[in-house]
Amino acid sequence: MKKGLNKELKLGMIKKMMLIRAFEKQAEKLFMKNLIHGTMHLSIGEEAVPVGSIFAAEKTDYIISTHRGHGDMIAKGGDIKKMFAEFLGKETGYCHGLGGSMHIVDFSLGNLGANGVVGAGIPIATGAALALKIRKRKDIILTFFGDGAANEGIFYESLNMAAIWKLPQVFICKNNLYAMSSPVSKFVPTQNISDRAVAFGIPGVTVDGMDVIAVYEIVKEAIGRAREGKGPTLIEAKTYRYRGHSKSDRNLYRTKEEIEEWEKKDPIIKFMKRLKEFGEINDKEIEKIEKDVAKEIEDGVNFALNSPEPSANTLLKYVYAEEGE
Repeated sequence: MKKGLNKELKLGMIKKMMLIRAFEKQAEKLFMKNLIHGTMHLSIGEEAVPVGSIFAAEKTDYIISTHRGHGDMIAKGGDIKKMFAEFLGKETGYCHGLGGSMHIVDFSLGNLGANGVVGAGIPIATGAALALKIRKRKDIILTFFGDGAANEGIFYESLNMAAIWKLPQVFICKNNLYAMSSPVSKFVPTQNISDRAVAFGIPGVTVDGMDVIAVYEIVKEAIGRAREGKGPTLIEAKTYRYRGHSKSDRNLYRTKEEIEEWEKKDPIIKFMKRLKEFGEINDKEIEKIEKDVAKEIEDGVNFALNSPEPSANTLLKYVYAEEGE
């Protein structure tokens, strides 16, 4: 781990990673109590990718997320109260309780939205990148997607367009090794998904997605390139989700031993250990972070539980634009 990164940044990273995990574990408990309807896609184990990526960007930069995007939103500064409220289908949620876990969005934070359709966010992000270039803005957009989405035709079309026009876009593939229950080795003929970048004449980089600093450094470089008008980079972060694809996934396609082996590489434990070794965090600071995270989660849950249900009168309010809007 490089010593060049300041302590405040690193402590911010570890807190965000812990907050993401605590949020998702609490969401899982709420789901088991039948307080969250439908399904949910947890990213427990993948926390280093959104945190490393988003901490490398500026606050004014943008992101596009996925159906497994809770960590992206939290890393971007999402309000935990509004997120829990949205999960529980409450009026005070980010989408007034009408979107649920897969459709959280906050334009004010630069999060242009999550999407329940695999790969669907990629071309939206490319469109946003084109708009940024046309307007001569210095902002860039981070485009998150999974390994399964890397086999969608729109992935190639978007990469091609972004490469031709040198758009300010960074493509970040969270390769957690499984597209639902399909192992990546069954549908990707190359060793790395990032190898596909060569067809578009852009840089392709594979990084350890369980190492937040490694992700930060690679994404930082790609952002700099995009901001300078040199075009996109395809980054593949190899990571792992400890839970199934969704809450309806019985996890029968992989072994308990495999999951336990990946848990030994846990991004939070690994980073905490390194911070201690460098003398950048002590037990008192860790205890404070844990208390702060627990309080934020508790406040978020209480806010959601005590929030009102959406009124039936607003069922179509956010579907169609009002005249003059």
